[in-house]
Amino acid sequence: MNKEDKTETFIVPAELSGKRADIALSHFLEGHTRSQIKRLIEEKLILVGGEAVKPSRKLEGGELVRVTLPAPTPLDVMPEDIPLDILYEDDYIAIVDKPPGMTVHPGAGVGSGTLVNALLFRCKDLSGIGGKIRPGIVHRLDKDTSGVMVVAKNDVAHNSLVNQFKTRAVRKKYLAIVEGNIRKESGVFSSMIGRHPVDRKKMSSKARSGRESLTNWKVLKRFEDASFVEAEPRTGRTHQIRVHFSENGYPILADAVYGYKKHKSAAVASAAKKIGRQALHASNIGFFHPHTQEFVEFTAPLPLDMSEALNILAESGENSL
Repeated sequence: MNKEDKTETFIVPAELSGKRADIALSHFLEGHTRSQIKRLIEEKLILVGGEAVKPSRKLEGGELVRVTLPAPTPLDVMPEDIPLDILYEDDYIAIVDKPPGMTVHPGAGVGSGTLVNALLFRCKDLSGIGGKIRPGIVHRLDKDTSGVMVVAKNDVAHNSLVNQFKTRAVRKKYLAIVEGNIRKESGVFSSMIGRHPVDRKKMSSKARSGRESLTNWKVLKRFEDASFVEAEPRTGRTHQIRVHFSENGYPILADAVYGYKKHKSAAVASAAKKIGRQALHASNIGFFHPHTQEFVEFTAPLPLDMSEALNILAESGENSL
């Protein structure tokens, strides 16, 4: 046993008599999922009456349970002193404003310069998630999408946020500049989105098998050949907002994958050149705090490159709502 491992002991109460071990023990191990508890049982880190048991073992009540929680091990990713705007932080979560051009997590061909590298350097109190000392990435933004993200700092926060995303309790809003003057004030895009049948790097509503995708939107400002919009995705499909606006005839400005290669006007072309990445920003996120259970919201200000692109469009002519 490592000296940094933690141990807990407790007596199984009579009211849990007849319950499976993995289910009964979830009443005591707050913040641990059943799969995590099952793994601890299978690794003989949970003993009932001094003996290893199976997850399916029915408890009788009155047994002494001893739990050993292994100290988290370091993640095989190096901390890096990368500039990062942390909007809020406590013992459970960190709220960051991810800059455009930053990949969220190390992956194929990307081993440094990511959000995870930056967080490992900035957050000194990560208590371990899934047995590893790491920030809990519960949602992602594309490399060239900027904006607000919530990161879990421990298992309790991670499990809570994963469940909230799964049940659609999390509220997210994005700001985007799209090509074309949208005539309606607001609307809903709804389609089945999946992997593009030909181009596997793209997502599409023409996929052979897609999943329900829903995006609410409204126009904030109109220009001669572009619109500034707010989008609220009610589902979380890959590239959802980019696909929805593109397939409805209003691709996001400067989107290299789903956008126009030629622009309708010199002003739009100039704005696209100025921003140089898809004009999409995660502006707001709201969720129930994993510890206090209060609904909290956080906002990331519009980045400078999108503000400059809007100024270029405004100089070319602005249409009122």
